Amino acid sequence: MEYQIHEESPRILVVDDEKVIREILADFLSMEGFWVRTAEDGSAALVELSRTQYDLVLSDLKMPNMGGIELLEAITKHTPHVVTVIMTGFGTVETAIDAMKRGAYDYILKPFKVEEVVHTIRRGLEKQKLQAENLRLKEALSLYKVSEAIAASLSLDEVLRTVVDAAIHEVDADRVVILLEDGAGGFFERAKELNPKFHHEGSLGELDVEELRDYFREDKPLRVHGQKGVRYFKTPPDKMRLGGLIVTNLRIRGKTSGFLCAMSYTRGKKFDEGQRKLLSIVSNRAAAAIENAKLYEDLKATFHQTIKGLASAIDKMDRYTAGHSERVAAYAQILAIKLALSPEEIEIVRQSALMHDVGKIGCVMNLNKPGKLSHEEYEIFKQHPGFGRDILEPITFLHPLIPGVHLHHERWDGHGYPLGIKAAQIPLIARIISVADTYDAMTSDRAYRKALPHEVANNEIKRCAGSQFDPEIADQFQQALEAHRSELTERGEPIPE
Repeated sequence: MEYQIHEESPRILVVDDEKVIREILADFLSMEGFWVRTAEDGSAALVELSRTQYDLVLSDLKMPNMGGIELLEAITKHTPHVVTVIMTGFGTVETAIDAMKRGAYDYILKPFKVEEVVHTIRRGLEKQKLQAENLRLKEALSLYKVSEAIAASLSLDEVLRTVVDAAIHEVDADRVVILLEDGAGGFFERAKELNPKFHHEGSLGELDVEELRDYFREDKPLRVHGQKGVRYFKTPPDKMRLGGLIVTNLRIRGKTSGFLCAMSYTRGKKFDEGQRKLLSIVSNRAAAAIENAKLYEDLKATFHQTIKGLASAIDKMDRYTAGHSERVAAYAQILAIKLALSPEEIEIVRQSALMHDVGKIGCVMNLNKPGKLSHEEYEIFKQHPGFGRDILEPITFLHPLIPGVHLHHERWDGHGYPLGIKAAQIPLIARIISVADTYDAMTSDRAYRKALPHEVANNEIKRCAGSQFDPEIADQFQQALEAHRSELTERGEPIPE
């Protein structure tokens, strides 16, 4: 039975197996300004709680099908934010006290005075309000931490991950999607995440970007409940009903550059205005951070292209070294994969190998003249790892590449340069590039000799394991190279001799 509805009024569910009591309480509580519905027992109450979000449940203790204690246990487990008040007769006061120990806020003795019921309900709701304010303080602290994390990062992926995590955990969204501008006037799904506690069936729907753009032309907040939010979907959910939707826009210099979208599909779970404001604040911080991260990535890409161009210029000093850096990078990447390094570490190895000879720019000499280098020329040549380090040093985000560039001529036995360090003192990245560099040098034509066959170069790598090369790295390189050559054969691609 439904009574007078006030959208922002506290929501009360009255549960009693006696119809007269349900109707009396509903009438009085409605007159007091509460939004009221009723249920005849605990089972019916749970159905109602799954449909609608309530602030307080006023339940009889003894009822058929499911009594007040069982209902209390279910509420405590599934909707702990709901305040529960138990109604009982004189003969079951001890049971009512036990209910309070299990989480009930208070109990009311039958026969009751309606004024006492109203007073108890208002006290329970006031407690709930204080708890909510305490939660808001915790949210404010969390928001501060989230804001700091967003501001501190120049990685676009990290910024987006932080924003998505905030929407999942601080707002308890079931699903979060971040749409970003694609540079051509459209938007694409750049990040998305599901709440680990959320289990769904079928498609959750595809958001309608054009509908969102039209809505935010007036720059007003978007928070809707239930099926009202479906209008903002190009393809609506097919098996799950939408419970709530919050969308905040990411604005840079007055222009929308993306949208942060939080969705609820759980029955009874609605987003409140405080949650929308929290996401709005996160969006404001994220928009600037995303812009900075994009600029930083563009800057990184420019630097990488520049350094790659310099490495290519070194390779093209004459026809004998053309493509050397690219091949060393490919060999080093194959070895790094064989060593089971992380994707991030593999990429660092590849980039460092690509740039390993960039320091030769500082060697004013003909590095590829016929015959051996003179002692003076060799001493100049030995400076190129240091020059490479100096070129990369001013560029902060290229610092992870420096060990490979600077130390790829060190030897396992300590007789290398520029530092003369040995064994495990040599960074892994440098040990990887060392064997890849040497193999390619041996299997490439040079001004002073023809390329050596694969078998000869392979035997030389094996012979120098433990002196020039880390023996484990040399062995893994040979295994990785043989596997790579077998793959080329299977694909019908040519194999370097």
